[in-house]
Order: sequence, then structure tokens, then C-alpha cells
Amino acid sequence: MKTIKGPAIFLAQFAGDAPPFNTLESIARWAADLGFVGLQIPTWDARLFDLAAAANSKSYCEEIQGKLAALGLAVTELSTHLQGQLIATHPAYDRVFDAFAPPAQHQNPVARQAWANEQLLLAAKASRNFGLTAHATFSGALAWPYMYPWPPRPPGLVDEAFKELARRWRPILDAFDDAGVDVCFEIHPGEDLHDGVSFEMFLERVGNHRRCHMLYDPSHLLLQHIDYLGYIDVYHERIRAFHVKDAEFNVSPRQGVYGGYQPWLARAARFRSLGDGQVDFGGIFSRLARYDYPGWAVLEWECALKDAAVGAAEGARFISQHTIKVTDKAFDDFANSNVDHALVGDLLGLKQHA
Repeated sequence: MKTIKGPAIFLAQFAGDAPPFNTLESIARWAADLGFVGLQIPTWDARLFDLAAAANSKSYCEEIQGKLAALGLAVTELSTHLQGQLIATHPAYDRVFDAFAPPAQHQNPVARQAWANEQLLLAAKASRNFGLTAHATFSGALAWPYMYPWPPRPPGLVDEAFKELARRWRPILDAFDDAGVDVCFEIHPGEDLHDGVSFEMFLERVGNHRRCHMLYDPSHLLLQHIDYLGYIDVYHERIRAFHVKDAEFNVSPRQGVYGGYQPWLARAARFRSLGDGQVDFGGIFSRLARYDYPGWAVLEWECALKDAAVGAAEGARFISQHTIKVTDKAFDDFANSNVDHALVGDLLGLKQHA
């Protein structure tokens, strides 16, 4: 069995224009002081990272690794969540998702998708230069506006959407295969890959591609009322990345999982800092250890109530406390002895039937 690596932190929600959050070196020092040993890096944030440089210069990656190693840190995965979202965007979301791309691609969906595609190809090369084995991203979505079947969907709509999604991702998956890196799609509402069944639909259409994997985030599963522990039993072979994020669903007579168009604080279903929600992390870490999960436990902090810096500090301790250092022997090994075939035969009564 493998001991899960961590604690690590996804930097996307913490990066900002003010120190210590405005450069990779300063935010890394802040994270290390909190007790983190790994960083998941958002590749779209130029304050922290230059994706093109990482793809084209191994020395750039080695320089980053050296500076992080001096602080006791390692890169866990690179993230292209925002770029991955733009691989497939329904026209209803064109204007709001323009913000994820450079201004030159705004109001030009074809150019925006081409830019996103190139970003993913750069991320494959950059991940290889860092020596990483997993990459975190979103799938994007073509069918999401039709998620609820009213008005009734015309026949073939979902199938065509997933065929097109697979067509767009297949060459990217091949590029990551060449780089020796798994693509881990975060299973997330707003993406066409938002639960186990939708992931299976996509996996089938990319020919069970060996680089097509999942980023497991139990908060998104809890809020959909999915059995997030059983999910690990079913999909553990495809889970290659892990966001440690908490959530709660407070049953209400006035709203449900769709939230009544309310802000996060007023929703029945909302994200919480680690330990403040309803997710059974003891069960999660036990199952991931049981199935030899090979990756990192990465804090993704999102909470409508708690201060981010407090959530980060508590999160590092929380992950450390839940990480199971796996045993290299069974607890009852002390009672084991070499096989005595005569004794075994006697105990089973086999000699009586000889």
C-alpha cells in the first residue's frame, strides 16, 4: 500500500496582487510556513507561472523546482481548469467564459477554443518537464444547459455532445500520453463530466484512453447526493488526483440543490472549510489508502464563512491528521508461522477421508 502524499494546496484561490500572494516564491514560502509540502499550480496565473516557458524550457522548470525544494516543497500537478473549460463552451456561456481567455480571443469562440487547445498542449510538455505524472483540468461542457430534461431533449442531443467533446479531447489526451502524464478531469457541476455516469460516457467515446482519469473532489459529489465513498470503490482505478474540500447540505423547506438562485452564503448546499462540513474524510482517506491511490491530497479552499488564511492553516493540519501512514505488515503477523501441511490437514479433517 502507498501512503498518500501531502498536505498540498491549490494556489488558485489564494493568488492575488498583494504580497505574499503575488509571486510563486513568496506564496510558496507562505504555504511552507503553514506546513504544506506540495503546491498545485494554476497555469493561467501569470503572477505565479509562465506556461509557455515551462513547456519550452526544462531549465525554467528546474529553477522553480530548486526554489521550492529549498522550502521543503514540490509541485504536485499543474492545473488548466480555466483553459480546459474553454475546450468546449456552449454559446449560452460565451460572454461569461470570455474572461478565462486573453482579450484578443474575446467574442471569438473559434479563436478562444484554439487558444485553449494550445494551452493544453503546452501543459502536457510542461508537466513532462517537471517530471509530473498527473494533470488537473476541467472538461468543458456542450450539453450542460440541457442537464435537466425540460423541455424534453431532442433525440441524439446528448450523444452528439459527447461525441464532439471526445473529438476535441482525443488529440489532447494523445499529447499527454506522449508526455507520460494522466489527464485528471475534475468531476464538477457545470462540466459535462459531472458524475460517474457522465465520465463513463466520455471514457467510452475516447476509446477508454489510458490517460483519461478523474480528479476526485468529494464536495461536488456530496452536494449532488452521490455516495462519495462508494464512488471510490467503483472508480478508484481512474482516480489520479484529489482535492480535499468540504461541503454541507442543510435540508430546507424553501430550496434544494439548485439553490434558488441565492448567493453561496444563503444556499442550502454550500462549500465549507475542512472539518466544518459534512464530508467523511476519515472514510475517504481510508479507502484511498486501501486502493493504493498514488497521488497527492491537495487542499482546495472555498468557504462562504471562514477567512481564507485561517482555512488554509487549519487545512494543512487537517490533511496531516487524516493521512494514514500505511503499514508494511499485517497486525496479526506475530501469530503467523510457516505452513505445516500435516497440521493443516489434521485441522481440516482431511486425513479421515484419505
